[in-house]
Amino acid sequence: MGQKTKYDLVQDKRGAVWDLLLYVPTLAVLILIASQLWFSGNQGFTYLLVFMTSIIFFIAFNRIAKTRLMILPSAPVAFSVSKKGVNLTLKSGKSIDLVKDLRFFADLAGKSIGLTGVDLAGSKHQFVFHKGQFSDATDFDGSKAQLRMFK
Repeated sequence: MGQKTKYDLVQDKRGAVWDLLLYVPTLAVLILIASQLWFSGNQGFTYLLVFMTSIIFFIAFNRIAKTRLMILPSAPVAFSVSKKGVNLTLKSGKSIDLVKDLRFFADLAGKSIGLTGVDLAGSKHQFVFHKGQFSDATDFDGSKAQLRMFK
């Protein structure tokens, strides 16, 4: 467990399609309901639905662009695990060392893992890694086994 292991991440296009199939109809229905309420004279509730739609849109965009397709500069493209902590390489070329308050979370379905921690500058970071971002299932399982020491 003392050895350092590096995992390179790839785009999860299949997962991005599933996310689009989830979020696009949800956003479309919310907008349709809001427009129907607007023209029926219930503008107060319409504002609430448009606000909710905006929030869900930003959540969906961040999930697809950052975690699935790794388009944003703040998206991790690789990470290394050691006993001292986790080093993440971002798309922008910046490197983040999570060394304090490291926590690892695995979902019950076994398709994604979460990682939180504080870097050397004292900033808290949170990352989500999906099974489709790893080149194969053994890399995903190996990373989970390596990260379990931070549970």
